[in-house]
Amino acid sequence: MKKAFLAGVAFNVLLSGAAFADITIGVAGPMTGQNAAFGEQLRIGAEQAIADINKAGGVNGEQLKLSVGDDACDPKQAVAVANQFASQGVPFVAGHFCSGSSIPASQVYAEEGIIEISPASTNPDFTDKRAGDGIYRVCGRDDQQGEVAGKYIAENYKDDAVAVLDDKSAYGKGLADQTIKFMEAAGKKPAIVESYTVGDKDFSSLITKLKQANVKLIYIGGYQTEAGLIARQAKEQGLDTKIMSGDAIVTNEYWAITGNAGEGTLMTFSPDPRRNPQAAPIVAELEKQGKTAEGYVLYTYAAIQAWAEAAKKAGSTDFKKVTAVLNKDTLPTVIGDLKFDSKGDVTLPGYVIYEWKGGKYDYLSASK
Repeated sequence: MKKAFLAGVAFNVLLSGAAFADITIGVAGPMTGQNAAFGEQLRIGAEQAIADINKAGGVNGEQLKLSVGDDACDPKQAVAVANQFASQGVPFVAGHFCSGSSIPASQVYAEEGIIEISPASTNPDFTDKRAGDGIYRVCGRDDQQGEVAGKYIAENYKDDAVAVLDDKSAYGKGLADQTIKFMEAAGKKPAIVESYTVGDKDFSSLITKLKQANVKLIYIGGYQTEAGLIARQAKEQGLDTKIMSGDAIVTNEYWAITGNAGEGTLMTFSPDPRRNPQAAPIVAELEKQGKTAEGYVLYTYAAIQAWAEAAKKAGSTDFKKVTAVLNKDTLPTVIGDLKFDSKGDVTLPGYVIYEWKGGKYDYLSASK
C-alpha cells in the first residue's frame, strides 16, 4: 500500500518537474455525532497549525495538506479511517479523540508505520498496551485525573453520600474506575455506583435513586451530552447536588445543554494552555476568525507542532527517523516544551480542577 503511494508521488514529481511534493497529514475524531464538538476542536487546531507551519516555510521545504477523518467515536469507523489514511500514504495522524477509537486505530498505524499523536485520548491502555513505537499522546492519563478527582472527593465529601456514574465506554468507565480507586485509597467509598448507556436521554429513575440516597456529589465518567442531561434533570427534580466530571465536558456544548443547572460543575483538565505566552498569538488569531481555542484545540495544534519539529530535526518524514527524535528530544509547542517517556506519554504537568460559572470554566482555586 505504502509502496504504491510512493511510486505515485515519484511519478507526479517527474511529470511536474517539481523538486518537492506536498505532505498530507491526517486529523481524526468525531466530526459527526454527539461528540462532534470535540471533532471540531481537533479540526480547528489542525487547520491553524498547518496554516502557521506552511506560512513559516513548511516542513523541510514542503507544504502540509490536511486530510480529515470522521470516526464518530466508533471503534469500527476509527479502524476504517486509519486504513483510509494508510491508503493515502500519510506519515502522521493527529488523533483520535475517543480512547475507544484511538486504541483500535493505533493497531493499524503501528502496522503501517504511521505516527499517531493523540491530543485527547486519556485511557491508560492507549500507551500501557502501546501498539507500536510511533504511538504518543500530548494529553494526560485517566489515572492522573482520577487521582486528582478521587482525592478531592475524599477530602471534601468525606461525610456525604457520593455517587459514581459511567457510560460504559473505554474513556468513561476507565475514568470512573480510576476515580473510585483513588477515593477508596483515601478512605472514601461511593454510596452508589451505576452505569448508563451512551445515547440515554431520560435519567429520571436514576435521579430518584440518587435523591433517596441523599447524594451530595455525582461523579460522572462520560461525555458532555449525558453529563449535561444528568445535571439538568437533577436540578429539575429538586436534587441538591454537585456534579463533577472529567475532561470530556471541556466544551461550551456542556453549558448549552445544562444552562444554569451547570453552575458550579467541577471537572478535571490539564492546565489551561490558553494562558501560555507562546499560545497567545494563536489564540488571538483564532478569536479574530470567530473561532475558539477551548478544550483540545491547542493540544491538536501541539501534536502537529511536535511531529513537524521532529521531522525538521530528522530532515525527513521517515517513520524511524522521526520517532527517534520524538523519543529523545524536547520539542517546543504551544502547550509547553514536550518530552515523551518510554511509553509515549507526555511529561507535562497533569491535571487541575476547574469550575463552570456563568457559562465559562476556570480554575477552581484562584491560586492555581
